[in-house]
Amino acid sequence: MTKDLAAWAAEKGVKYFMVSYTDLFGGQRAKLVPAQAINDMAVDGAGFAGFATWLDLTPAHPDMMAVPDPSSVIQLPWKKEVAWLASNCVMEGAPVAQAPRNVLRKLIDEAATEGLRVKTGVEPEFFLLTPAGDKVADPYDNAEKPCYDQQAVMRQYDVISEVCDYMLELGWEAYQNDHEDATGQFEMNWKYDDALQTADKHSFFKFMMRSVAEKHGLRATFMPKPFKGLTGSGCHAHISVWSLDGTENAFADSSKELGLSDRGRTFL
Repeated sequence: MTKDLAAWAAEKGVKYFMVSYTDLFGGQRAKLVPAQAINDMAVDGAGFAGFATWLDLTPAHPDMMAVPDPSSVIQLPWKKEVAWLASNCVMEGAPVAQAPRNVLRKLIDEAATEGLRVKTGVEPEFFLLTPAGDKVADPYDNAEKPCYDQQAVMRQYDVISEVCDYMLELGWEAYQNDHEDATGQFEMNWKYDDALQTADKHSFFKFMMRSVAEKHGLRATFMPKPFKGLTGSGCHAHISVWSLDGTENAFADSSKELGLSDRGRTFL
């Protein structure tokens, strides 16, 4: 775990940190914090008016603090002087129960009390649009069945390959990218991980994809259904459950039908 974020920043050449959290609508909120101030923020958190984002709060609530998780730190591959931090939302010293990352952390802790460790992998889909967001960016992407279209994915090679290169640089073990079922729709995949790490990577991936798309004069959206008449975007989630040391699959039992344990069958 990275503990002294200021020392880490000096070593990496980082000047600013994005102290980030995700709200209930999937919106990513952040404050840009100078590296000189980050160690104080790592203890006390960055202050937010929680009601001003999509959380079930009112102006009567006190300020919400986003306390960064140092283990989540990612140096932006496309802007090395900035690093991103996933944060836990706290109010008056207690976790904000509704905050998505807190919800996941609570469930991970509950699983651990039963000797279980959850791993997940995701398959995020998105559209690449014009800057106005009103239509698919590629006017030639108009096939009746565009899924896996070789020409269409290569026309967006500069964006897709740049993001994939960044994932490889970050050690995410990216392994495939494709054009999906709707025109202008794509999917990118990387290796599964523990549930919290995958969630943080997924949040950062959305930020990264949007940022790189904007750099190339495009707009990326992860909206479920941006266009009537086109297949919507989803995000397959692959879930496996293991012993705490990650060596024994809790859903596997060779003596049972289909090799599925009683616990796995209950999960389904």
